[in-house]
Amino acid sequence: MNTRRELPESPYLAAAAGRKPHRIPVWMMRQAGRSLPEYRELRAKNTMMQACFDADLITEITLQPVRRHDVDAAILFSDIVVPLRAAGIDLDIVPDVGPVIAHPIRTADDVRAVAPLQQDQVGAVATAIGQLTAALGDVPLIGFAGAPFTLASYLVEGGPSRHHERTKAMMLGDTETWHALMTALTDVTIEFLRVQLEAGVDAIQVFDSWAGTLSLADYRAYVLPHSARVFASLAGYGVPMTHFGVGTAELLGAMSEAVTGHGVPAVVGVDWRTSLTDAAARVRRGSALQGNLDPVVLLAGWPVVDRAVRAVVEDGRRAVAAGAVGHIFNLGHGVLPATDPAIITDAVALVHEL
Repeated sequence: MNTRRELPESPYLAAAAGRKPHRIPVWMMRQAGRSLPEYRELRAKNTMMQACFDADLITEITLQPVRRHDVDAAILFSDIVVPLRAAGIDLDIVPDVGPVIAHPIRTADDVRAVAPLQQDQVGAVATAIGQLTAALGDVPLIGFAGAPFTLASYLVEGGPSRHHERTKAMMLGDTETWHALMTALTDVTIEFLRVQLEAGVDAIQVFDSWAGTLSLADYRAYVLPHSARVFASLAGYGVPMTHFGVGTAELLGAMSEAVTGHGVPAVVGVDWRTSLTDAAARVRRGSALQGNLDPVVLLAGWPVVDRAVRAVVEDGRRAVAAGAVGHIFNLGHGVLPATDPAIITDAVALVHEL
């Protein structure tokens, strides 16, 4: 296994592990790209998929928000469908739409055709991580992947979906095929994260963006065992592991079960709909919390941002008093493209002042 960087002064790693950081750590989901003019300049010359398979572009885009905003962690520039594309699934990321799958997976034969991910298929990602850990100094690098359920939803629906009807129909009506698909995607997710960990990332985050579409009972029966296997398989690397979904208030306890209990720092991401204090009561003991400013607040002008940032910081303090082991300030979902980068910089500075 890769030798970890020693980053004893990192506020992010301290808060994740339940140690007292010297300042409240802050980073923002989708900080790499989206709102930055320097990112748009690079992307004007490259498609999303081209950028995700070019080590130098991955490196540059990952570093841009660290330079600009003084955030306490970098998150690898990538996309959750990168390992699927690398493993041979015909897909593309269509602007203003999202991932679109040429041949959706609907049958047991389709599932059997899903190939394992080979490490050399994402060699550019590993190369970029080596470049990034050399360039980031004391700033930790977070690697990430999509959770099996969210990947399955894209593959079964053929793209983004509001109701996930085909996904749920397979899950509930053809359980054997469903679990076979989830098993294959769990293997892909583990391998993609293993590549990142071997290359030297300092933490990992698993995004289950669409899990909030499920009831708690269905999540426990059809998703939790597979997500839990991802975290259990990678705990030996000893890095903090974060589990995040959107609209997952009712699932927070179960999602924390997937990521806790492995002997490494466990973090549960909270979206803006649930207070951090409420989340602290729902997650397993030993969990740190990450979140949870509504991304739209950053579009509402500085007086609103100032009030809202202070409120999240106070909520985080209450959550820690209520039993969460730490609080990492973040958004409740990703940075929106229309966000003024200067507002992000000012928000980060305010969190650090507080």
